Amino acid sequence: MKCPFCSSENTRVIDSRPADDNNSIRRRRLCDDCGKRFTTYEKVETIPLIVIKKDNIREQYDRSKIEAGVLRACHKRPISADQITKLVDEVEVEIFNREEKEIPSTVIGEILMDKLKDLDSVAYVRFASVYREFKDVNTFMNELKKMLG
Repeated sequence: MKCPFCSSENTRVIDSRPADDNNSIRRRRLCDDCGKRFTTYEKVETIPLIVIKKDNIREQYDRSKIEAGVLRACHKRPISADQITKLVDEVEVEIFNREEKEIPSTVIGEILMDKLKDLDSVAYVRFASVYREFKDVNTFMNELKKMLG
């Protein structure tokens, strides 16, 4: 590891510990040449996940798209930012635990709806109305009956 101060490659680790997110390791390093200390973070490299959209177009997985959909569904609901982050984290863990290189967007949508149903019923119906593309009031009512019954 190069020293950011003098560019020497003569550095060593003096302390290691898990970072705040528990998904990376924080390392304190010391440059043997200039004597300055600096911090580095080590993280596991993940294989990029490809999402297969409804029209069969493939694109790289983007967490922000899931966050945006959940934020829209939860707009003006009594749901904290921490709850939203936790929900998106849970969805992401479930997606990546499948260890597949490609995943249909429909699978992501179903996982997300299951999590939203447990979090807030109004947010769930909002998300489902867009995701399932309700065409009229009857399909909307059928979804509500499933929830109530």
